[in-house]
Amino acid sequence: MKQVVLTLVFGLALVFQCQAQQISKHALGLRLGDDDGFDSLGGEISYQLGLTENNRLEFALGIRSGDAYDAFKAVGLYQWVMPLDRSFHWYVGAGAGVGSVDVDGAGSSTFALLAGDIGIEYNFEIPLLISLDVRPEIGFGDEGYGSDFDFDLGLGIRYQF
Repeated sequence: MKQVVLTLVFGLALVFQCQAQQISKHALGLRLGDDDGFDSLGGEISYQLGLTENNRLEFALGIRSGDAYDAFKAVGLYQWVMPLDRSFHWYVGAGAGVGSVDVDGAGSSTFALLAGDIGIEYNFEIPLLISLDVRPEIGFGDEGYGSDFDFDLGLGIRYQF
């Protein structure tokens, strides 16, 4: 009888602990997207830092290189995460970034941007998180990439630790 009660108490404690943990403290991975500002399917290295139970920071760095250009873009976002189910969440965020594009023969341009973010994510029982989001960005800077509006769709795959 003592073992049954102890097992039930341990089981309930584990369930409540799993319910309370909504977002991970750290997640590192990739965000693959259409990032039309760089004229190709691209990817970003993404790091998420959990601040509270429902808030986090996300930092993303994208680097592109082609025959006639080199480019990078760094974005930081503050996100609010809300549960839909135990492992299924939606989130919204806002942030800013900077970048540079260097085109052979045409010089280089730098830009700043403001970004929004809205998406859904699924947190597996293993330390894996997948997400699908939309990140609208408005750029400010030189003519070209930095002076337009982007509407990027991204798929994220991250390892949580």
